[in-house]
Amino acid sequence: MADMAVLLAERGAYVSFITTPVNAASTEAVVRRIRRAGITVEFIELPFPCAEAGLPEGCERIDLLPSYELIKQFHDATGLLRHPLTQHLRAQRQPPTCMIADSCNPWTKGVAEELRMPYLLFHGPSCLNMLCARKILRHKIYEQIGDPFEPFDVPGLPHRLEISMVQTAWFITMPGWEKFREEVWEAETAADGFVINTFEALEATYVECYRREAKGKKVWTIGPLSLSNQDPDEKAAIENKASGDKHRILHWLDEKAPRSVVYVSFGSIVRHSPAQVLEIGRGLEASGRAFLWVIKEVDASSPEVEKWLSGGGFQERVGDKGLIIKGWAPQAAILSHPSIGGFVTHCGWNSVVEAVSEGVPMATWPHFSSDQYINERLIVDVQRTGVAVGVTVPDAHVGAEEIEKAVSRLMDGGEKGEGRRERARELGRKAKEAMEVGGSSYANVTQLIHYASHHDQAQG
Repeated sequence: MADMAVLLAERGAYVSFITTPVNAASTEAVVRRIRRAGITVEFIELPFPCAEAGLPEGCERIDLLPSYELIKQFHDATGLLRHPLTQHLRAQRQPPTCMIADSCNPWTKGVAEELRMPYLLFHGPSCLNMLCARKILRHKIYEQIGDPFEPFDVPGLPHRLEISMVQTAWFITMPGWEKFREEVWEAETAADGFVINTFEALEATYVECYRREAKGKKVWTIGPLSLSNQDPDEKAAIENKASGDKHRILHWLDEKAPRSVVYVSFGSIVRHSPAQVLEIGRGLEASGRAFLWVIKEVDASSPEVEKWLSGGGFQERVGDKGLIIKGWAPQAAILSHPSIGGFVTHCGWNSVVEAVSEGVPMATWPHFSSDQYINERLIVDVQRTGVAVGVTVPDAHVGAEEIEKAVSRLMDGGEKGEGRRERARELGRKAKEAMEVGGSSYANVTQLIHYASHHDQAQG
């Protein structure tokens, strides 16, 4: 969202970015970009109502929740932002001409209606995922399927796609979320248009299907948004932040052969049991490949994992062939490094798009019900730039042997491997072309700004 705000501002729009204090603290790099570019993005921090929703203070993102059982309270808390947001926007001397809201915040529809401005939904996941979700909601497939593990065909797609309910967005089937599901669908049907972090060459068929499904409403693909953040000075600052005294990531990568390293990371929300962490390590070791493995601090801090990493001989056995990063790592900088030859990912859309943009093939390992399983299908079955680890249900335990096989398939040569890498490189080239002057995403940003600026005249 922050990258999108900067992108719109760079093209002449005046942008207000609504966030909360904890989340604002993570936009420092974006703020530096804004200052250097001499553009205007106003950051509005609304206090997050943790106490009112029964949350510990500071839990302003899902990955900060001490337990996933608090997700319902978290979503309830976001809805409490409606009144302060409305008050803030009403107090502006120049009222906003358009709202772009994350689709996970359907309460924003009421704000846009109250202030009589166009309401656009930003879809963070893939267009294929949003198309599937829209079909499932519109046809109420969840009422027809008794077993959440029973496979079914998503209706109305240009090709057959079989999934189960446990592989769809969690709020569609989870008990207690019926009201939220209806609110999401109401916001989807009421929206004046849709903004999606994808590009035409990656999902052209599904973008066209989504436009037809949306019955003529505007659909702007403006991604990959990660490519809008390609400032060399900013990239250097990120790299320096990541390269501490103990782990100099970029220096380590510089010493490796081109396309020889497998990068392993599972995003900000996924958490692993100690037993699963150990299986990942054993699988990487058995693969014999050089690897850069990012482990969350919460996962690495368990006594079992600490003992295995420090005293179990793992680091000694892998030697300089393996680099372990605990906590945060500069993913975009890592994926763009010439030594990276593959990416083991949970299939979150940001990670997928970043890998696609850099022409990196993937080993896909979805972890929970959201967009991850459908993103996997796009990469493995449609674009054929990835190999599946083989997980079909959320929270499945994956053994070292399965991980080793997936890494070996991902990194091995041969006709299939080279074909996969060539398709990945070609997609990376098309991703960059989309964001350049004359590209499809560049043109869509122009059209989006024009719509937001001239909507009243068009309506009149």
